[in-house]
Amino acid sequence: MWNEITGDSMTDAKTHEDRKWWALVLLAAAQFVVVLDASIVNVALPSIGTDLEFSQDNLSWVVNAYVLVFGGFLLLGGRMADLLGRRRMFIAGLVLFAAASLAGGLAQTDIQLIIARAVQGLGAALLSPAALSIVTTTFAEGAERNKALGVWGAVAGSGGAAGVLLGGMLTEWLSWEWVLFVNVPIAAAAIIATPILLVESRDERENRTFDIAGAVTVTAGLALLVYALVDAEQAGWGSTQTIVLLAISIALLAVFAFVETRQRAPLVPFSIFRLRTLTASNVVGLLVGMSLFSMFFFVSLYMQQVLQFDALKTGFAYLPLALTIMVSAGIASQLVTKFGFKPILVTGLLFVFAGLMWFTQISVGGSFVGDVLFPSLLAAIGLGFSFVSVTLGAVAGTKPDEAGLASGLINTSQQVGGALGLAVLATIAFADVGEGRPDPAVLTDGFQNAFLVGAGFALLGAIIAAVAIRAADSQAMRGAEVVPVAA
Repeated sequence: MWNEITGDSMTDAKTHEDRKWWALVLLAAAQFVVVLDASIVNVALPSIGTDLEFSQDNLSWVVNAYVLVFGGFLLLGGRMADLLGRRRMFIAGLVLFAAASLAGGLAQTDIQLIIARAVQGLGAALLSPAALSIVTTTFAEGAERNKALGVWGAVAGSGGAAGVLLGGMLTEWLSWEWVLFVNVPIAAAAIIATPILLVESRDERENRTFDIAGAVTVTAGLALLVYALVDAEQAGWGSTQTIVLLAISIALLAVFAFVETRQRAPLVPFSIFRLRTLTASNVVGLLVGMSLFSMFFFVSLYMQQVLQFDALKTGFAYLPLALTIMVSAGIASQLVTKFGFKPILVTGLLFVFAGLMWFTQISVGGSFVGDVLFPSLLAAIGLGFSFVSVTLGAVAGTKPDEAGLASGLINTSQQVGGALGLAVLATIAFADVGEGRPDPAVLTDGFQNAFLVGAGFALLGAIIAAVAIRAADSQAMRGAEVVPVAA
């Protein structure tokens, strides 16, 4: 009888363990699609513009609409996951994302496509923090969580590069609609698998009232901030539009901070920022977004507008970068278990700095191997190291009922950082570019300047990580070590 009971319990434990890792595959795949969708349409933009008769000014909103709503609603999505149920919000996000992808592929006008992309962003803002919070509450702190976040970092970190590759392939071999249609079967499979693999979890405290005032002010403030940033290069940094929108967004965020200090159950309890490592990791996450997200944009333009690569060749040029991110993230998960996440984060940001400094040497008559491949591999190693370790830092010391909030915060930091970095670096890169067909030499000089400033962001991130992240928090996430017992 004892053997039977023991055997059954061991079988149950193994089944539970297997289900946890299959759940991780599901969650990481969903996050991969979310990150991928921020970049997959880039290569397809010329085809989209021709088919739907977009004006040149409006074409960028195929990308911006997604980023704007995604960045604006992430904090709200993270807190909703904690309060309403993480699995429930994950499924709701998947349904919205799939429906919007289908509508976008079927769009007949530019307005229809932009609205569909905005709804896609909303779906992503619901599912992304829910997915990361499920990972952090499912896997125990230490070696197990490090390994899980290594997988998470590998697939999520490579999503941007894979988006360019997949976008080029689908646009060239099928049509631009398929860069949206491809999400539908993936999301449908994930919706079916979710009830089987994921259990529901939420903040179980008695006081679970929803902070409406906080939700409205922070979402409006963040959305306006991202809008002002992504449109600043076109409208002008000194324009009335940019100045007014930035002022309103700052005012709304100030009102949000005031409201939160007076709420019994705030959307964002400011006490969470007493965790020094969490706060520092979010600042570093902002700088990672500022330095790296725009790298994909400028490298793509350099290959297409200076080296004269077509869409498909540009896509395949990202394959080594995507694979290197996946490998380096896996290595990072092993290293943080041994050394803690702080030294790995600092090392990763120094790799990013080195890669971006190498990119400052690109030339009009450059080659793929010398000007793109080698520096992008350095940056990819840095991204894999940084993505895993900054995520660990962002959830360090948090309670299980704060998992969604912490996940929403780091996602928001990276998205706002990406929007801010692209806005600043695009202004620098295109400062001397005139009307009409741009001169490759002028473009190259602008890209060099943008990469130099991006490298500065990465170096600043490394310094902040080294100074502000607590070594004790970093060491606490190391794997359990076997201590020999004295005879």
